[in-house]
Order: sequence, then structure tokens, then C-alpha cells
Amino acid sequence: MTKTTRLSMLALSVTMALAGCAVGPDYKRPQAPQAKTYAPTPIASETASAPGSGGDAQHLLASMDIPGQWWTLFHSEPLNGLIDDALKHNADVEAAHASLQAAWEAVYAQRGAYFPSVNASVNPTRQDDASDVASGVASNADLYTLTTAQVSVSYVLDIWGANRRQVESLTAQANAQRFQLEATYLSLTSNVVNTAIQEASLRAQIELTQKIIDEQESILATLKRQHELGDVSDAAIAAQVATLEQSRATLPPLDKQLAQQRDLLATLTGRTPDQGVDAQFQLQSLQLPAELPLSLPAQLVEQRPDVRASEEQLHAASAQVGVAIANRLPNVQINASLGSASEKTSQLFTAGSGFWAVGATVTQPLFDGGALKHKQRGAEVAYRQAAAQYRSTVLGAVQNVADTLHAIDADARALAAAERAEQAAAHSLDIARRQLALGDLSEAAMLNAQLAWQQAALSLVQARAARYSDTVALFQSLGGGWWHRQDAGSVASTSASGSR
Repeated sequence: MTKTTRLSMLALSVTMALAGCAVGPDYKRPQAPQAKTYAPTPIASETASAPGSGGDAQHLLASMDIPGQWWTLFHSEPLNGLIDDALKHNADVEAAHASLQAAWEAVYAQRGAYFPSVNASVNPTRQDDASDVASGVASNADLYTLTTAQVSVSYVLDIWGANRRQVESLTAQANAQRFQLEATYLSLTSNVVNTAIQEASLRAQIELTQKIIDEQESILATLKRQHELGDVSDAAIAAQVATLEQSRATLPPLDKQLAQQRDLLATLTGRTPDQGVDAQFQLQSLQLPAELPLSLPAQLVEQRPDVRASEEQLHAASAQVGVAIANRLPNVQINASLGSASEKTSQLFTAGSGFWAVGATVTQPLFDGGALKHKQRGAEVAYRQAAAQYRSTVLGAVQNVADTLHAIDADARALAAAERAEQAAAHSLDIARRQLALGDLSEAAMLNAQLAWQQAALSLVQARAARYSDTVALFQSLGGGWWHRQDAGSVASTSASGSR
């Protein structure tokens, strides 16, 4: 082996070794939360129970995984169909898919810098040289046509890993966009279920309010008969009429809210409000899941789309520090060209018409007014900002789950209390009604019994709806089981290995 060959191999080895490194910090995933629970004291594994719909006890199971289609646990075929419809036609989901694809296209575009840039060009010119200047062609003609065809190759050696860090950053941003898509799925499905629950609650409240109005109209008729006999004063009649009209006045706001919920369901499924939605919901048609998952905080950072997206943003910021550092170091670019020039196009690429050139350019920034230095400092500060935002997102996620667990426990107990209160108020109203018919009860006492039952009955409906909503909130706060969603794997694989 000659000395020249050994030097060439040494130079090649050094270049390959340099190409294998990338300046800047190598990303390391943040440590998961060490907390083992969501409250200072142990959280009860079983909730209180109450009779009626939505009153079953719920059990929190740490070993339970979250199904990808968690809404099916409510056992409502109309709800399942509505969510399937929403996932296919919702505009936000379509926009999130497009954003994800655009993010990966940016990655593929940046990956192109791994390879040389090759360009072909043909340059025909017609030129007239001054007569006292030597001609530029072999014919010595002052007026001539020159056609030049060449292939140019340019390649920037990624010695410091600037391009690799840029690809790393863009890949992290694309992954963040993927988790934004999962968050969009989760938000959409949760909104559809919550809207259906709210619709069911409003229908129950409207039905109950109408019963209350019918009851008060019956009592008013009884008072009027007693008034004709002289047993009831005009003031008692007026008080009952006022109570009746107050109850009637509560119906239009409930009708308005119900109409708005129907409009929202139409919009979530990609329809305009005039098209409407066929499915209608009642609380009795929804089954409260008896078993609920309870993930540890350490699992939460793997499951929550917002936490995963925030972590990918941290990864992207880390890679940008490497890009900023590499931009301050020497840059090596290799250029080469091969071509042919001739006065006649037919003589291109013939003997004697060819030319070639090979060169390299080494660029080292010497003075830029401190721009590159401050860009590096800015990237480092952005990385610290992303780290703080990630910690804030994790804390918010843990708090979200903790708040939901408190709500599940408290609202279960509240429903049991509301059930007892409604039964007691209904029993009291039944006694008052019989006493009023016999003339043994004052009108004021009757009004109080009516109002007590009315408030207790409406509170019971709202308490039942709250338990369903709390269940939705828990599935949402734990990440919604996106990793088990049927098309989650295809979304990831399509994004990562799409057409380049």
C-alpha cells in the first residue's frame, strides 16, 4: 500500500468519524412522576351507590386498561353510531390529519440534505465580441453561438450534525403533531358523549318540569274549587298562580339549551344545524360503567396526548440547540461539474468539447455582530422554556385526574343524598296533597311542599347526569386509550413511512 493510498484512507476515516458526531445535547426523556397516588390519603376504590339510573357503585381498578373505544362502555348503540359518524366527518379531525401529513413532508424535505444536490443545465448563448478582443471560440469568429451543457453536483458535509439535528427536531415536531391528532380524537369523542349526556339531562329536566306544571295546575284547580266554597282566600289563589307561572317560565330556557345541544351534535358530526341528528338520548338509555381504570402518574405521562406532545416539543427544542451550535462551526461544501461546450449543438459531447471541475469550500464564520452566538443562547433558553412547559403540562395532567377522582367520589355520594332528598320531598308532597284536599293544610304549607319537591327532583336529575359526565372526564383525563384505537397504528406508520 502506497503512502498516498494510506493518507487517502486516513482522510476518509477522519471524515467518516466526524460525520458520525452531532454537536449539542443528546435528548433524554424527562423522569416520570414518582407519585403513587393522587391524594394525600388513599382514594376509595368503590363509590357510593343509589337506586335508579346512574346510581350503581363504580369500582376503580389499577389493573384495568383503557379500551380504545371507551364510549362503548355506556352500552348505547345510537351513541356509538354518532361517534363513528363524527370521526369520519368532523372538520377538526380532517384538519389535524392534514397538519400531521404536512409535518412529515417537512421531515422528508429536510432529509433530502443527506444526499448530494444534482442539477443539469443547458445554456445556449448568442454573443458578439469586440473585434479588438480575442474570440472565445476556436473559429475566432466575433459573432458566434455557444451552447453549454453540464451536470453540477453540490454536497454539504454534515460534519457537525447540523442537518441531522434539524431532521431530529422536525421529526419531533411531527410526532408532536401526531399526538395533537390523538388529542383531537379524544376531545371530539368526549365532546360528543358529554353533549349526549347533557341532552339526556335536559330532556329529563323538561319532562320533570312539565310534570311539575301539571301538578301545580291540578293544585290550582283544587284551590279554585275551595275558593268557590269560601274555604280559600284570593291571596292563596294568587300565590298558586304565581308559582305555576314561575314553573312555566323555566321551560323556555331548558328548550333553548336542548336545541343548542342538538345543534352542537350536528356540528360535531360535520353537519349544519338544519340537517339535524336522528339519534336522541335519555339518561335511562345510558349504562354507567361499573369498572373504571386508574393509572399511576408514571403511566399518565405515557398515556396523555397533551403530555406526549409537550415532550416532543421539548425534544425538538433540544435538537435546535445542536443546530445553533453547528452553525457556528466550519462548514465544508464540495462542488463538482461535468459538461461540454460547442458552437454547434450537434458537436456537444464530442472529443475536445468536454470540461470538468472539482472544488471544495470551507466556510468559518468570523464576525457576524454576535448573531450566531445569540441564536445559540436563544435556542438554549427555548429549551429551558420547553422543559418548564413540559413540567407544567405533567402537573396539570396529574391535577386533572385528581380533580376527576374527587368529583367521582363526591358526586356519587351527592346522588345518594339527592335520591333520599327527592324521596322524602315526594312523600311530604303526597301527604300535603291529601291534607289540602281535606282542608287540613294551609296553602302556604302546600306551596312549600311543592317547591321542596320541585327543587329536589331537579337536583336528582342533575346529580345523575353528573355521574355520567364524571366518568367521561376520567377516561379523557387518563388519555382515552388512544394506543388501543384500531387505526392508531396505521396513523403512526403512514406518517413515518409515507411517500418521500
